[in-house]
Order: sequence, then structure tokens, then C-alpha cells
Amino acid sequence: MGSMDKSTNCERKEHRIPDEAMMILKTVAAQWDDIADANALQVIPLKGAMTNEVYQIKWLTNSTHELHPRSRKVLVRIYGEGVDIFFDRENEIRTFEFMSRKGQGPLLLGRFSTGRVEEFIRARTLTASDLRDPEISALIATKMKEFHNLDMTGSKSIVLWDRLLNWLKDAKRLSSPQEAEAFQLSVMNDEISALKKSLTTAHQLVGFCHNDLQYGNIMMDEETKLITIIDYEYASYNPIAFDLANHFCEMAADYHTETPHILDYSKYPGLKERQTFLHIYLSCSEFCAGRQPSDFEVEQLVELVEKYTLASHLLWGLWGIISEHVNKIDFDYIEYARQRFRQYWEKKSAALKC
Repeated sequence: MGSMDKSTNCERKEHRIPDEAMMILKTVAAQWDDIADANALQVIPLKGAMTNEVYQIKWLTNSTHELHPRSRKVLVRIYGEGVDIFFDRENEIRTFEFMSRKGQGPLLLGRFSTGRVEEFIRARTLTASDLRDPEISALIATKMKEFHNLDMTGSKSIVLWDRLLNWLKDAKRLSSPQEAEAFQLSVMNDEISALKKSLTTAHQLVGFCHNDLQYGNIMMDEETKLITIIDYEYASYNPIAFDLANHFCEMAADYHTETPHILDYSKYPGLKERQTFLHIYLSCSEFCAGRQPSDFEVEQLVELVEKYTLASHLLWGLWGIISEHVNKIDFDYIEYARQRFRQYWEKKSAALKC
């Protein structure tokens, strides 16, 4: 849920950038010989982030040639206070560096105690409506398959169920008695256990999953149509059906409205749209070994993905409850959590019948 977009507020805000980060930025700028003044940087807040504060840093160049850049840019990411409850920051940095080496994401330019400096990718962040564009959706399906096939170092154990139980413990610890009762947290342990039992199958495909593939974490080069997946805080090995389900659930969100916490489930993709996406996904899979997937294979995955939407609703519902207590970003986390839990209870019966 770490989406970002360019704010219209482009005034100088150096005071928001820690001194440690400023030292890294000046070192980075010194490596470009076309920057007139390394100290003359512009700080542009990027809006829509719900885990970190993100800034675009921009220097004007002294180049007048049309083929040379008129500016140089990097990103500064300042980690949100309290959000380390959700993930291991060192694991996330290792994933970030691994993705950089594989040419899958931005380069890590420097680290400071409360954040990092990253390469600025010259591509645009997708919008909510882009996820419904058939051409872009096909590119995302192909990229997701490529991502799931990455051979990450470290543990390849499924993280989903332990993460749900750990976040439930944190939600219970942080919630008021009224919140705990309203969200029925007392029965969630049993719900998670039953869901795990229902969804764990012998032939389940497991891969390296992003686990937060909303539109703000996907970038596209307009010329080459190359898709880049960014922000790996929640990435881990998981059932690939969970990652696909989570992506579909994110189609209900638009984090760049006046009410970014409001979800519109009328935008959840219909059956045909989901079949098309999963057909493309399976088509570039070693599972099909160069052949087109059968209707039966697609339908099997469609049904499993629908079941995993329940896990997505529970996970991000718990995230919302916890975030209300640990995150200072201006976002109605509790109302967001309420909507995710509501979807869980409304869809549970039908999804488990698939």
C-alpha cells in the first residue's frame, strides 16, 4: 500500500530531509558533472504513500543540448514511524538489493538511519484506471509471472499464515476493547486457522510474491512499455494465488482521491477479466511448457484466487487496525479496515464454495 504520485506542491522543503540524507544527496550529485550547484536541490513531496514519506529530489543541469537531461533526479524514502511492526527492514533492503542486481528495480544509492536514497526510474507510476486497461493489465500479468519465478536467497517458506497470526496479536494488543469487539478479533484466530486449512492444497504453486501489488507499486516506461515493480516491504514467498488475489482486490482502490481510504468493490474485476488475466499469466508459465493453458487449468486458478481474496481482506484489515495506532500518516486506517473486514464476511461463504 505504498503508492506514490507527484504532488503539485513543488516549493523548497529541505528541512524535511535529514542531515544524513543531505550528505548522501550531495555525494550523489557530485558524481554528475553537469549539475551546476549540488546544494541547489529541489524537494518535491510525493503523495499517496501510506507506509513511508517519499520525496523526489531534483537538480537542474547546465546542459542546453536537447539530447541531454535538463535535470537529474533521485528518490529519498523516509521510513514511517512504527511501521517496522509489519516487516523486517533488513530483509526488505536485501530484497531491494537483489532486485537491483537482477535489473528488476531501482538502484540503492545510499542508506541513512531513517531511510534510503534510490535511483529515480524514468517511468510513470500507474494510476487506478490503468489496472483496468487490457493492454497494461496483460503486461502486469506477464511481469507478475516473471516476479514469481525469481529465485530469492534465504528462506522459501510461506509467510502468509504466520504474518496473519502475528498481525492479529499486534491488533489485539493495540486495540481498545471497543475496537476489538467491533472487529470480532476474538474469533479471528479460528477464522485464520479454518482459512489456512481450506486453502492449503498439495499441488499449490508457491513463488516469490510482492504481496502489495497495487497500482502505486507498478511503473511503466511509456516508450518501451517495460513494467517495473517497486516497493518490496511485504515481499516474501507465498502461494502465487494470494498475490494474484491481492492484485485483484487492489482494483477497488484509488489512493489519489479526496477519500483515499474508500474502496469501491464495484470495480473488482468481473469473471471474464479475471479469466483473461490468469490465462495470460499461465501462458508464460513453465507449468504450461510452451502450450496454451486449458480452460480447466484457468478455471482452477480462478477459483483458488477467489478463495485467497479472503486472506487478502483479513491481512489488510489487520494492517489497518495496527496502522491506526502506529502510523502518523493522514489516512483513515480504521475505516479502511472496516471495509476489508466487511468484504471478508460478505464474500466468505460464496468464495469457499468455489
